[in-house]
Amino acid sequence: MPSLRALSAAASALLIALIVLCVSWEMWLAPLRPGGSWMVLKGALLLLPLFGILRARRYTYQWTSMFILLYFTEGVVRAGDAGLSGRLALAEALLSALLFACVVLFARNSAPSRRA
Repeated sequence: MPSLRALSAAASALLIALIVLCVSWEMWLAPLRPGGSWMVLKGALLLLPLFGILRARRYTYQWTSMFILLYFTEGVVRAGDAGLSGRLALAEALLSALLFACVVLFARNSAPSRRA
């Protein structure tokens, strides 16, 4: 079983990677409209859990486990898009699935009942 420190580091890296992916996807790589679109705000929404994840706050990990499923769903739905957009969607689904696993394991392993 990975340590809490390793899970926290992995979750932090995955969340930052997902933010970079979402912003670059919707601004430059394959935006819905040329020049970027308002969809870039989905990357900004990922800033909500960022500081709690970086500080290893258990409560943030708990609600992020549900929040990140929105990004997984979008990645799976948009994976059928043609070209680069479809590949970016697959990357979003993969990153969000890995992040989900990390935050769930962290929340489970950091429970007060398990630490006693």
